[in-house]
Amino acid sequence: MKKKFDKGAQMVMQKELVKQSLLTEGQELPLVIKPNIAGLDLNQWYVNNKELVEEKILKHGGILFRGFETKTPESFYRFIDVSCPEPLSYKEGATPRTQVQGKVYTSTEFPNEETIAPHNELSYVMTWPKKIWFASMIVADEGGETPIVDVRKVYNLIDPDIRDVFAEKGWMLVRNYGSGFGQTWQYVFHTESKEEVEQYCQENNMSFHWNEDGTLTTKQVRPAITIHPDTNENLWFNHIAFWHSSSLNEEVRNLMLEEFGEEGLPYQTYYGDGSPIDPSVAAHIRQAYEDATIAFPWQEGDILMLDNMLVAHARNPYQGDRKVLVAMGEPVSR
Repeated sequence: MKKKFDKGAQMVMQKELVKQSLLTEGQELPLVIKPNIAGLDLNQWYVNNKELVEEKILKHGGILFRGFETKTPESFYRFIDVSCPEPLSYKEGATPRTQVQGKVYTSTEFPNEETIAPHNELSYVMTWPKKIWFASMIVADEGGETPIVDVRKVYNLIDPDIRDVFAEKGWMLVRNYGSGFGQTWQYVFHTESKEEVEQYCQENNMSFHWNEDGTLTTKQVRPAITIHPDTNENLWFNHIAFWHSSSLNEEVRNLMLEEFGEEGLPYQTYYGDGSPIDPSVAAHIRQAYEDATIAFPWQEGDILMLDNMLVAHARNPYQGDRKVLVAMGEPVSR
């Protein structure tokens, strides 16, 4: 009896070390965890409460650790060491970012005036990260939020007739590497070897074509809807709207179509059978994301831990300096 009492008392004490709350009443995402005592070691608390964290992240989709002594890159590296046993590299990635240390990267290095639309990281690959971590090191003077979107809600907001077509056909991503706008194949696949690229494509259900100018075109068909391995919920887990040409700024889209044509765009999405997706369908999907989006201002030292399958993330434009570090891990495969 004494052992049970001691264990129960210890659990109560651990919970009392932190305060759990919601950023906005009635809004489940994210759950906020703050220390109740000064100097509380987040790493040690996490190790002692890993089961609690796992339970909460499946319910809420994401946890914002705020108010801990985590204002330096080194503190984030240490937290990743204890919370991310299987970190992933950014292979088959699509955006410029810098490897900082180990498998910690900078967030996407797009110009600060650009918006990055909501997406689940690497939803188009055969093995993707189940979790993703963001750490706010420098807060922008204005803007720079990382909006988050529960894709369980997105799934429910999409017209069932549209969902059914994608459930039947899946979706296709066509990528052209190194055309002047997209990333080069050397950057994306982390190699200078065409043979290694071909082997990777064959192992990951991708078709490939080497163009006369040495650039590469790949095609891959993936499901639009994925079932979460732990919760068994249907998730709108894809980049369909994100990379559809209608999502581009109109001026940029017209310039790129004039320069490369439909088949030469760095990215384009289709139904899984290769038929075109009407722009109105992509617009409907974008609206579903928008209706489910939650945004909050970063604070220095914030760490946001997301279930990458349950929650998509984005980036708002900003002014001034901004530094957000990213890590991803816990691989899940189709």
